[in-house]
Amino acid sequence: MTSESVQDEKSGVEPDVVALAKVVAKLRAENERLEHLASTTAVLERAKGVLMARSECSATAAYEQLTRRARTAGRTLIEECWIVLGEMPRGGAVPAARKPSEPHGPREPDGREEGGSVFDPAHYTRYAPPRAAGHRTHAEVLGAVGEALAQVSGVRELAGTLLDHLAGPPVGADAVMIFLSTPDGVLELGGHAGTGAAVAAQWRSVPPVSGIAAQDVVHRGEAVWLEDPERDALRYHLIGEPARRWPTRAWLPVVTGGSVTAALGILRTVDAPFDPALRELLWAVARLCAGSLRMCDAPAGRAGPSRTETVQAIFDALLGPAALLTPLRSATGEIEDFRIDAAAPQSADVAGRRGRQLVGLRVLECYPTMAGSSAWHGYLHTLETGQPYQSEPFAYEEVVAGVRRQSVYSLRVARLGGSLVVCWTGHDTETRQRELLADLQRLGNLGWTDWNLATDDVTWSPQVYAILDRDRSLGPMRLDELPRHLLPEDLPDFARAVQALLADGTPMDHLVRFASASGVKHLRVVAETVPDADGTPVEMHGVIMDLTARRRAELALLESQQAVLAQRDVLQTERLVAARLQHALLPLPTQSLNLADLRVDVVYLPSHDDLSVGGDWYSAVEMPDGCVLFAVGDVAGHGIDAVATMAQLRFTAKGMVFTGSSLTGALHRLNTLLLHTPDGHATATMVLGRYDPTERCLTWAQAGHPPPLLVRQGKAEYLTPPEGVLLGATLRPSYGEATCRIEPGDHLLMYTDGLIERPGEHLDAGLDRLTEAVRSVSPRGGNGSLDALLARLLPDEQRDDVCLLSVHLPPEPAPREERA
Repeated sequence: MTSESVQDEKSGVEPDVVALAKVVAKLRAENERLEHLASTTAVLERAKGVLMARSECSATAAYEQLTRRARTAGRTLIEECWIVLGEMPRGGAVPAARKPSEPHGPREPDGREEGGSVFDPAHYTRYAPPRAAGHRTHAEVLGAVGEALAQVSGVRELAGTLLDHLAGPPVGADAVMIFLSTPDGVLELGGHAGTGAAVAAQWRSVPPVSGIAAQDVVHRGEAVWLEDPERDALRYHLIGEPARRWPTRAWLPVVTGGSVTAALGILRTVDAPFDPALRELLWAVARLCAGSLRMCDAPAGRAGPSRTETVQAIFDALLGPAALLTPLRSATGEIEDFRIDAAAPQSADVAGRRGRQLVGLRVLECYPTMAGSSAWHGYLHTLETGQPYQSEPFAYEEVVAGVRRQSVYSLRVARLGGSLVVCWTGHDTETRQRELLADLQRLGNLGWTDWNLATDDVTWSPQVYAILDRDRSLGPMRLDELPRHLLPEDLPDFARAVQALLADGTPMDHLVRFASASGVKHLRVVAETVPDADGTPVEMHGVIMDLTARRRAELALLESQQAVLAQRDVLQTERLVAARLQHALLPLPTQSLNLADLRVDVVYLPSHDDLSVGGDWYSAVEMPDGCVLFAVGDVAGHGIDAVATMAQLRFTAKGMVFTGSSLTGALHRLNTLLLHTPDGHATATMVLGRYDPTERCLTWAQAGHPPPLLVRQGKAEYLTPPEGVLLGATLRPSYGEATCRIEPGDHLLMYTDGLIERPGEHLDAGLDRLTEAVRSVSPRGGNGSLDALLARLLPDEQRDDVCLLSVHLPPEPAPREERA
């Protein structure tokens, strides 16, 4: 940097010319400085671009890497930049995809699917690289501030001087406030710059209440760094409207004479945290302010509105309950009560009155239970000694919209002159909200995630770590990490959804499979972006829901449905085969059979279950000796096995009786046959009868089967069954025979249990029902009368097959004389 010498007034040159020459020299020097910065900035940006391309880091990380390397090697930043540029390939080509000249805003993806541009966070983040032009080191800033503060003579000037030197990099301050502590604990706004008159007027006096960052700084002597407006607003009353006017704020104690006498506030529109080096710089600035305050003439008080008006103005800006209480004394000087002289809007009493409605009322009128309580004694102690009082949490009942609600508060009491400032701190509202949010996420197995595209900060709720089985010490997963965990077949669709969300702002509602430590999880990702004034996405809010359990249930249900359908197809095929086999083995006559002197009608009704074919069967055949063989049986079970067993019994029984075996002998052999079937578990019931037409006598035997029903002259009676047990039930069964004469006009009904049995009903009830039906519909022969009988007996939902054999001996013709 160069400068020109200018003659002063002693040289005989006119003063105006001398002043003009000084201005020209100053401007020329500034121009040379800016040219030098421009040239060094180009080198710096190019070196940063090389590091960004090599390590795929952000611009901020590249700048930090350059400064760290320069500091470690003892070189200047520009020297380090030239060293980095000297390592570039010949021709100056950057070895990676990103060129130094490319903007740091969103770009179109390069088309790569996995690990490519779609999942590169740098294509969506909006943060700008560090401003190199005009950048000063911390030592330079601190030196300039110290030199300037030596010339100030008042607190107002002190605030303005600080803002002049801290407005640029590296601090980026937009406003400065200096609060001075008074003996009674009130903070007076001694100086301010950049805040505006309205904010300064509102915060010109701060009573000793909780929730004020400057008060915390003075009481504790520790700095307060506010870097998240939403979170900080839950703890402190933030200066300015809206709260995000200054996203980051620093409040530091100023110590003079061994005690904290002031609080220095640095308010910034920079939405980035204070790094350790910057915090150290601001601590040094606060120490410089201590010396300036000792030299400044800072009045302890000033004229203005009354204390009550000032406190009420402050209270009106508070978000929590607070009140200014003035003691009311009796004639003897004892404190009888307190008068409420100011109240914050959130203050409420048991009657539901709020804010300014409480002003002028008495404490015991608003809170009758306070008398004699520990809090009341705390009031008196603070008023007497001046020591602040902090109560333990206690339950307090208030009325909201006419409904009583109990909350937990703690009191903080401080003396203000001859009055008390009382503020309440709610312990359950924020905690309960966090608990409810945590319960919602846990029970719903969902979590939220935020990505600030301006600062490149990613935030997860605790439940997201649980859903993704990620160690919390690793921090949130970056966008470029996702492709390694997604199933390859889900990656293309998810990549398109991510690009539409972050590049165009299109909301996302996408299902994806995520490979975690505990296995593959089915996730639903719902997200949207928050645009800036130009419509460019600058923040992403998302919800991740774990649908693994539901998806597994859906898949299990689908598999079960498919299995059921497959089984149904198998059963339908089996039924078709069984039905055809049954029809081939057990043909049904289309009209009545005439066997010897009998007329026989047969009815067979399958069950209403389309998937089952039963083992009910019959046999009615005339034997070579002129007798007639009758058989009705029922094989346990359904399907092809039951049909096959039915065929064995039907043909074996007929063959044995045809070859001369007795009825009981045939039953014994059939029992042995079932016991030696391949499965060995088949059982059956049967009625077996032989009718001799010469004697008109029926000899019959049974094996666990319902007895035949004889209808004679309108009267229905069951035949008394001989001894007999179920076929296939025992190795040594016992069977007997019985006889019954058949008279002309008689009807004999043989049937299977499907005609009389009902679920949950005793068999006798079914037998009685058959008897009543026969009496009302006498089977005079033919299918017509049998159909009417079956219609009365069978329900709409027939659960079992029914086989009915009706044997009728026609009446003898009347003598010729009677016919004449």
